[in-house]
Amino acid sequence: MTQTAESRTYLIHPAWLILAICFINLFINYGIRLGYSVVLPHMLSALHIGRRQAGDIFNAYLLAYFILSPFTGYLTDRLGARRVIPIFGVLLGSGAILVGKSSSLFGAALSFAVVGVGASAMWTPVLTVVQRWFSEKRRGLALGILSSGTGLGFAVMGSLHPLIIATWNWRYSWYIPGAAALSMVTLNALLLRSSPEEIGIHPWGDKSQAHMRKDQQGNSLGKKAQHTKFLLAPKFWIIGFSYFLVSFALYAVTTYMVDYAHNSLEFSFEKASLLAPIHGFAQVAGVLFIPFLSDYIGRKKTLILSNAVIALSTISIVCSGSSWFTLSVSVGVLGVFYGVTWPMYGACAGDYFEKGHIGRVIGAWTPFYGIGAVCAHRMAGHLRDITGAYTIPFLLAVLSALCASAILGFLRKSRNNT
Repeated sequence: MTQTAESRTYLIHPAWLILAICFINLFINYGIRLGYSVVLPHMLSALHIGRRQAGDIFNAYLLAYFILSPFTGYLTDRLGARRVIPIFGVLLGSGAILVGKSSSLFGAALSFAVVGVGASAMWTPVLTVVQRWFSEKRRGLALGILSSGTGLGFAVMGSLHPLIIATWNWRYSWYIPGAAALSMVTLNALLLRSSPEEIGIHPWGDKSQAHMRKDQQGNSLGKKAQHTKFLLAPKFWIIGFSYFLVSFALYAVTTYMVDYAHNSLEFSFEKASLLAPIHGFAQVAGVLFIPFLSDYIGRKKTLILSNAVIALSTISIVCSGSSWFTLSVSVGVLGVFYGVTWPMYGACAGDYFEKGHIGRVIGAWTPFYGIGAVCAHRMAGHLRDITGAYTIPFLLAVLSALCASAILGFLRKSRNNT
């Protein structure tokens, strides 16, 4: 008799291997993405561009990212993360290398757009596959560990960029992480599995869940194929609009924080660039604790609190003046809740919508996030160029974060078949 996967004894549940692979994906992806703010001061002079144009380069990434994310979410639900993530990983790594080779605004924007296409499979599919491998009661813990990869990626690359630039030049700050992304393609293709049902076991932490074979899972998902029904639910739009507002708030500050410290507060580049690892390591501290707490107090209360603290820490950044201590502590507090924001909004898909729709819901929320970030870059960069200061855009970020917190008060948890 053939031994079923369910009856095998695992020393370590495969969910933890999946989590480790997804962690590395996020580490590399966010090292590329968030490292842009550290390399930015050198790209300004090398490409002869202003800050609004620098924001447009990031916006090219974001436009590609949020346009493709609903598509990659759909593909993840239909084809599985194991097929989707490696294919898009090729584009992620190749695009980063092309950014390093760019010599003009157009070339950098086009190349970063390719990175955005690849990155569209490094959040929605990754978040989806992890939620499927862990039970609802363990989802916050898993997403907290997973999301520490975003902060570590930013912190490590933020620390390495000044050394890389000093040793070679800013272009190698793109070549090195690009090569790392390409190295992950084979690992994802060989080891990643889209769901525990694919190998006939239950998610970690949910031993009561009945055994389901791969073909049964596929049929159950197929029966829920009313692909856009969740769009009719008010809770989808409440969460989505809040996501838009907090995205605006965070990107208006974090993309420009090194430039703000260097060119507005006149700290040296070496000192200003330390804000990146401060921000990144603070993210790690936040995501290792707060998502776990959210399993007990709920995602709604966690996000209301988080968005309010983001507003307060941004006020502190504006008021820091020439005090390095106040600035670095404020950026650190912002980092704690920056890292929490994305997995907590992603976890709402699993909490408020059916399991078979998680990928589609997260993908459909991504344009809210992307448009918020694009608006932040255009407005913050333009206002900085015309006023010579970041005060107005940072205060707009405060208002946006407070609104993001307030709107969640209208959210009611109900499990409809959406």
